Amino acid sequence: MAKVLVIRLSSLGDVSLLVPVMVSVASKYPQSRFTVMTKAAYAPLFNDLTFNVNVIPIDTAKKHNGVIGLFRIVSKVLFRGFTHVADEHDVLRSKVVRWAMMMTGCKVRHIDKGRSQKQEMIRTKKVNTPLEHTTKRYLDTFKRLGFPAQMIAFDFFDFKMKDLFVLKGIVPEKNKPWIGIAPFAKHKGKIYPPEKMENIINILISQGNTIFLLGGKEDKHIFDEWKRKHPSDVINTAGLFGLERELLLLSCMDVVISMDSANMHLASLVNIPVVSIWGATHPSLGFYGYNQNPDNAVEIDLKCRPCSVFGDKPCERIDYACMTELPEKMVIEKVNKILTEKHPPKNLNPNQ
Repeated sequence: MAKVLVIRLSSLGDVSLLVPVMVSVASKYPQSRFTVMTKAAYAPLFNDLTFNVNVIPIDTAKKHNGVIGLFRIVSKVLFRGFTHVADEHDVLRSKVVRWAMMMTGCKVRHIDKGRSQKQEMIRTKKVNTPLEHTTKRYLDTFKRLGFPAQMIAFDFFDFKMKDLFVLKGIVPEKNKPWIGIAPFAKHKGKIYPPEKMENIINILISQGNTIFLLGGKEDKHIFDEWKRKHPSDVINTAGLFGLERELLLLSCMDVVISMDSANMHLASLVNIPVVSIWGATHPSLGFYGYNQNPDNAVEIDLKCRPCSVFGDKPCERIDYACMTELPEKMVIEKVNKILTEKHPPKNLNPNQ
């Protein structure tokens, strides 16, 4: 029986993309055991996923930080009888772990992130031919390790009980469409201007929708202001939920508006359509939401786009035009198209 250590520590979006891959691989090889090493905060993505997938939670902020922390990580996995290692991260920490495991006789393979291809796309701005999606790169690692597999249909709550009772007291009765909005991201080059997002919220509320604001505690002050203006139509969920409950809430949405950020990937895990807004980055770089419709990406053509793989570089033209010049109308049209497809208007006259 093969025992496979799978390493992917961050970020949340990239770890989320590993989830459907783990289900696909583990389902094809039920006789093997797969253990995912990831940050403790992300462990709920893999707990109880399938009977042959387990988790090793890592605290990279404290216990497993620095040289001593790295030694603890290696000690944690060195004598667990692993026969294979799939390094799906390929950073210094994961390299040290896989090298140590290789010394014990493990078969080891690591992800090809296509770094040079991505940098070439940034340099040339040629985006018409998308690069391999991250899920494909994950699968390729398993294939080279000896576990070839094809992606299978996936929904996170196929494997977990969907208990909506835990949301009681926080969310209202659903009597109109629910739209989740995750307006922020780690880097400025991936954030739609808050004043423009507020315009979108106002219009969507006027059309008869309930808005759920998705984010962390650091976003609460802005969310509170938006809710103050629409107390009955805006639900502020900032900092209220852990990862699993956030996925549960997302699964109840009709559509989600997100930046190129983790919420796009989390919504994808529960098969909710996402209208994603792209600025400094680009869907063709391989980080688009898994199984999301590319037509739901919102972006404007600029000669300077894309300027960054991760959106972390300062804007060379200073004005972040990729976001500031993107019309709110483009986002609203995509959202309304999805809502219309989900809830077709009733034809009251059968003769028409």
